[in-house]
Amino acid sequence: MKGAWLTLGNVVGFQAVWLASVAGAGAGLAWAGPLAALAFAAAMLAWGGRRRDDLRLLAVALPLGIALDSAFAASGWLVYAEAWPWSGVAPVWICSLWVGFALTLNHSMARLRQWPLAAAALGLVGGPLAYWTAAGAFDAVSFGAPVAWVLAALALGWAAVLPLLFAIDNHLAAGAAIKRAAA
Repeated sequence: MKGAWLTLGNVVGFQAVWLASVAGAGAGLAWAGPLAALAFAAAMLAWGGRRRDDLRLLAVALPLGIALDSAFAASGWLVYAEAWPWSGVAPVWICSLWVGFALTLNHSMARLRQWPLAAAALGLVGGPLAYWTAAGAFDAVSFGAPVAWVLAALALGWAAVLPLLFAIDNHLAAGAAIKRAAA
């Protein structure tokens, strides 16, 4: 039963981070997302039972996510509200989303690790849907190119990134296990 409550808490916690980030950015409160992400990260690292694995995924997902979202910002295809610290890169509230998202990969989305095609399919649909919702419902982001093009590019990016995160993490975990066994 503990596992079910942890999974539920992980889903609810990430949704709280997502809502605080996009609603905060849309309302001019760029700090709301980072504050929610900090609380969620503290809870998951304290009670999630996979601190080392979560930190490893954070170290991979955060720079990859910042690079992906910064590429969209630099291209002008996505224009973020509350573009702090400066425009042309992923703002701090987007970084908060990546922190929250990374902390789902070993918990509520852990089953996708064995199914790269399912992970790609989720990224294909879920990635652009999140941006579209953030734009339409919260004014947290706007599209600087035709919406269909931006959503298609986001779909392809997310379809690649989600299975890639699992693959990189699997590789790093295997290397760490070999080092621990040799020690």
